[in-house]
Amino acid sequence: MRLRVTPRYTLVACAVACVCLLAGAALAGAANNVSRVRTYSTRPTLPLRTGLLDPRTLSGPDMSVAFALARQTGATYVREPVSWQAIAPATQPTGFVPSDPTTPGYTWAALDATLEAAQAAGLTPILGIASPPTWGYTTQPAGVNGGTPDVTALRDFATALATHYDGLTPGVPAAHVFQVWNEPNNSMDLNPASPTVYRAMVNAVAEGVHGVDPANLVVAGGLDPFGHLQSKNQQWYSVAPLAFMRSVLCLSKGAHPHATCKDPAHFDVWSHHPYTFGGAFGKAKLPDDVELGDLPKMRAVLTAAVRLHHVVSANPVQFWVTEFGWDTNPPRPHAASLSLASRWTAESLHQMWLSGISLVTWFLLEDYPSPSPYQCGLYFYSSSIQSARAKPVLTAFRFPFVAYLGKKKTTISVWGRDATSDKETVGIQVRRGKSGPWRSVARISSNANGIFQATLKLNATKKDWLRASATGSGNSLAFSLKRSKDPHIGPWGN
Repeated sequence: MRLRVTPRYTLVACAVACVCLLAGAALAGAANNVSRVRTYSTRPTLPLRTGLLDPRTLSGPDMSVAFALARQTGATYVREPVSWQAIAPATQPTGFVPSDPTTPGYTWAALDATLEAAQAAGLTPILGIASPPTWGYTTQPAGVNGGTPDVTALRDFATALATHYDGLTPGVPAAHVFQVWNEPNNSMDLNPASPTVYRAMVNAVAEGVHGVDPANLVVAGGLDPFGHLQSKNQQWYSVAPLAFMRSVLCLSKGAHPHATCKDPAHFDVWSHHPYTFGGAFGKAKLPDDVELGDLPKMRAVLTAAVRLHHVVSANPVQFWVTEFGWDTNPPRPHAASLSLASRWTAESLHQMWLSGISLVTWFLLEDYPSPSPYQCGLYFYSSSIQSARAKPVLTAFRFPFVAYLGKKKTTISVWGRDATSDKETVGIQVRRGKSGPWRSVARISSNANGIFQATLKLNATKKDWLRASATGSGNSLAFSLKRSKDPHIGPWGN
């Protein structure tokens, strides 16, 4: 028996059919939109870990708050200057054993408290040895210039330092990374600024800390990026970093270096301070100076030294930046604007990573109070660190992202590191102009180090902006595909 459908039910059936058709069309459209959002994966790469150097803010009664804030920037390391003279006695008492951290005369309490706060915040310390006591020099400081430490005394102190922080003593924090001096090619830190003396210092520290634990890391270098001649008006000087480095590593100049001496350097990490004029692609005017754009030259010297067995290390030798930053305007007149400094920050991290850098230590967490020239903090200066206001540079440091238009304008190269530095799905969005809606165009799976990169097939113009988004990271800063000429501004606004 055939059912009869009344007009009333016919209308209902037609309505339901229409709804189903519309819903089907919507789902098909959504599926088409999803299909246009291509997914990319990132192969295993070098990591890009970050750290902070800020002796003023990361100390004192509020240091626990400051360290917690430092960890929130995505940093996992903190560089802590170690004043040898603040720990050692002014004069050696009877029975003083300089290699024994428990010998009467050593005072560890202040540094213990700082490292405990760093450890509680989840930060790995890099202990930078400097500033000997009077009896620890062979050449005493004079005027603005530093002196030369006694190598034997330095070895003994390094042994005591590594033993005290070996992680085996209850109630004492652990530390396993030790940097040998700050900018030893500058006479204000090491005078005379002798590569031969510095090599002996590095080997002395390595003997001490590796003797305590072979897994400890010794960081050498940390060089001033520029050479300066001494003059009547300038009593200090610095040796050009590449020239200094070649001498430390016993290498000749040239594309195919040969050995100039037979004394290998014992270290695990080489570091540099590539302060730069003119943005992330800036190169030094003089051939042996090293700004950001010259880091590949420094890496080539390091690679040659390792190949020729002029570097002794139990592990693959790493390349780090242990100090870097950009001043901002405000508050520093003539410095890069907040938006430009933010772009330069992301680009600088990318350029350092491309040059083989696996760790970058930023100077500073918070601006120094005026009239200090050091206004390169991730936060503006405040009378209380709890009320410090973040700069947009902080987002670029925490979640760096860059995007560059291809020559044919049908591809865009993107790179970044998610703020959690682990495997995530990162969404890439595009916007036409400085305002308006964002449109999803790609998904990229970051690798185990949080690095994500891809070449997107996308028709775009210089009017477009891109950004990245990820769980636990939020949104990166918007990055313009228009590349303007970078002004010749120095790191301190000069």
